[in-house]
Amino acid sequence: MAESLEIKPIGVVVGGRTEPTDDHWSGTAVIRLNPDFPAEVVQGLEEFSHLVVVWHFHKASPDDVALHARSPRNDPRWPATGTFVHRNHRRPNQLAQSFPRLLKVDGLDLHVTDLDAIDGTPIYDLAPYFREMGPRGDVREPAWPGEMLKDYWGDPQA
Repeated sequence: MAESLEIKPIGVVVGGRTEPTDDHWSGTAVIRLNPDFPAEVVQGLEEFSHLVVVWHFHKASPDDVALHARSPRNDPRWPATGTFVHRNHRRPNQLAQSFPRLLKVDGLDLHVTDLDAIDGTPIYDLAPYFREMGPRGDVREPAWPGEMLKDYWGDPQA
């Protein structure tokens, strides 16, 4: 087993949702980078449409980690799957990845939409999304993620 890694946040989510829920994640927020960073750390970033953002489920507890198979969202319509098949806070490091659309760069404030993290979420890394580094070949998945996530990005007012 490799050594542990200590990392520090590079920024924080400001605005947007205040509580985590399963669905309806459309909306805007700001990723506010560390004010000690020089402005040039984001030079050229505005040329990209999307980011890859690594963040921490900061409101989760280590007690939430579930190292066993269970049905997604505890819904018996979907098959029991292992810890690493879920994309939620019940994984050991409670880290997540999101791919928000970058709307604007304003100094060290990155205005984004479709970031499924909440106000106050620590950001541990980000980079522009490169299509060339995305999945190669056909993407395969069972039917249940599409069924489960049909309203993930939906507008709760619609």
